[in-house]
Amino acid sequence: MNRAMVGLALGGLVLGAAFGALALRSTDSQDSTRTAAVSGKPLVGGPFSLIDQTGKRVTDQDFRGKEMLVFFGFTNCPDICPAGLQVMAAALDQLGKKADDVVPLFITLDPERDTPEKMGEYIKNFSPRLVGLTGSASEIAATAKAYRVFYQKVPDEKNPNNYSVDHSAFFYLMGKDGAFLAPIPITNDPAQLASSIGKALG
Repeated sequence: MNRAMVGLALGGLVLGAAFGALALRSTDSQDSTRTAAVSGKPLVGGPFSLIDQTGKRVTDQDFRGKEMLVFFGFTNCPDICPAGLQVMAAALDQLGKKADDVVPLFITLDPERDTPEKMGEYIKNFSPRLVGLTGSASEIAATAKAYRVFYQKVPDEKNPNNYSVDHSAFFYLMGKDGAFLAPIPITNDPAQLASSIGKALG
């Protein structure tokens, strides 16, 4: 199994655990017994403050009133990222007017190399809709943690000055209020992604 597949498998386990987790809170009743109240809402997403491809700092609040379709990766990614972005762009085109309120976000997991300028050059190969986001290592780490994204830097055995980034690959659909709507597994079929987005949006 290659490193990319290992990353996908580990990321799937992390994300699956997050979706399966139930938040429990205890409340005291009059007879002092404790009753567990169960909430099955997965804790995915949250506030972020990052830099877009124009060099402007943006936060999650800037996208309120629109759904966010979030995808994590990096510009030196050899296959999963460009394929995912191509599918994302094609799926939104297929949705037509239904996609007018959907903002596709590509968030780098390699802030060391992915400057705003590099992100801008990269995303213009896929769609003018795309917003590329980068930031400091700590800002990216915090955002990835909030979205339950697995990633790790992997040194290049043949070139010690180079490295790759193993990472999980999911599309995250967030509502107009920033709340998590649905995880969508990576796919090579734009029609399948368009259908998944359409169903989640209702």
